[in-house]
Amino acid sequence: MLLSVEDLHVSVEGKELLKGINLRMEYGEIVAIMGHNASGKTTLALTLAGFPQYQVSRGKILFEGEDVTSKSIDERARMGMALAFQSPPVIRGIKLGHMISLSAGMNPWQPKPGDDPDLPRKILSKVNLEPGKYLNREVNVGFSGGERKRSELAQIFAMRPKLMILDEPDSGVDIDSLKVLGNSLHEYFNKEKCSIMIITHHRHILQYLKPSRMHILSGGKIAITGSYEELMPKIEELGYEQLIKEAAKA
Repeated sequence: MLLSVEDLHVSVEGKELLKGINLRMEYGEIVAIMGHNASGKTTLALTLAGFPQYQVSRGKILFEGEDVTSKSIDERARMGMALAFQSPPVIRGIKLGHMISLSAGMNPWQPKPGDDPDLPRKILSKVNLEPGKYLNREVNVGFSGGERKRSELAQIFAMRPKLMILDEPDSGVDIDSLKVLGNSLHEYFNKEKCSIMIITHHRHILQYLKPSRMHILSGGKIAITGSYEELMPKIEELGYEQLIKEAAKA
């Protein structure tokens, strides 16, 4: 078992946002987290990544069998957990090529024997960002929404994580960028066999990844769990609210 979340309750500034989440992920599995706005999706992602303002009041998070509930962001990252933000931040003063090297554990200013100096170029090409144009640009400065998402995906690919947590990678991107993101993730998953937790509102990105399971959140709890083939058509036909009401009646 790669990830196990047990009876997870999370509060921010005294307000409980997650109210007993239970879920598991196997090695090499893709799981989708869906739900309406303010249902707890991003809270779950940031809690799993270790952001300190998200206080776990009850329950625990196990990663490869180890309790990481109290571990810091960087400790979890070193263990193999990576988070892609819904809105990737602008970072002035550092070049994207250097950031990719750092994400891969390499010092771009003092490389060690065995380091691959061409790694940033190779990874930028995988996400369809031309190395000659992007290597020396400051991270996300002046980037479009789609370029930001691809830039962050390049950094995560460099980390080679065991678990990628992607918070709405399809928001704010055009059709061309969506296709690049979807194909890049599909290719990376098939090669590396990492696990992916993908948070989204729509099927757009999921058509490239085909999750094995989907969890629909509502009110800080998992309201429905099922397969992609079973739930996606119902979500599009009924919407979250009506689907959850019908599931509750059943």
